Amino acid sequence: MMVAGAPELVARFAHARERGRCAFIPYVMAGDPDRETTAAIIAALRDCGADVIELGIPYGDPLADGPTVAAAAMRALRAGTTIDDVLAIVARVRDMGSPPVVLFTYYNPVVQYGVRRFARAAAAAGAAGVIVPDLSLEEASEMRAATREEGLAFPMLIAPTTPPDRARRIVESADGFVYVVSRLGVTGTAAGPERERLERQLATLRAVTSLPLAVGFGIARAAQVRALAAVADGVVVGSALIDAAAGLQGASAAAAVRSAAAPLIAAAARG
Repeated sequence: MMVAGAPELVARFAHARERGRCAFIPYVMAGDPDRETTAAIIAALRDCGADVIELGIPYGDPLADGPTVAAAAMRALRAGTTIDDVLAIVARVRDMGSPPVVLFTYYNPVVQYGVRRFARAAAAAGAAGVIVPDLSLEEASEMRAATREEGLAFPMLIAPTTPPDRARRIVESADGFVYVVSRLGVTGTAAGPERERLERQLATLRAVTSLPLAVGFGIARAAQVRALAAVADGVVVGSALIDAAAGLQGASAAAAVRSAAAPLIAAAARG
């Protein structure tokens, strides 16, 4: 089956490149602090020029999430947010003309929901792809088959410690884009990308894949986005935007995220 989500995502990266910038990919935690606020935040990000939305499904035992994202997930869970609620948000924002939405989830909630059922429901809601960071290459075959059967892209992560041969096999199994983790550790704003090592890794990956390379973890400031725009196809920013909206709801939260995202999007311009 044609992986419909992959061309849509690749086209977004190409659109950004044609305009002389890298793609801006904000991470939003679904249901934090409620579904209405999530939809309002995504609409604000659409309006200020986000290229792809990474929408987190809240989970209580995350592997890769730093304190900010983990706290957002707990707020969403306390609000009663379920996978079905998240998919309803996807359908709503896609009807509103949002950029492509890639779901970010851990494997345990997917297994509890049902792998194939989840893939079918995500595709029906209008998601473009699914990222599952705690699935290794060797464990991902069922998830990858289910997403591809439903036309969903399945971006995969490359860690700073991934050996070159393994990285090649991972990118061969990915579609849509490759998520390059900028540094060791979890998400958050305390430490930025390891620039020199990251540049070497991106150059190595470009020799083995034509997929867009999006960099995430630890990216929070305009100067970091500006530096990465010269070498990456996209940047993922999460904790800084979640922090901007913390304690706010509805239009106030959306306005705060818009204000925080605007200079980051401007910094994504190359030149």
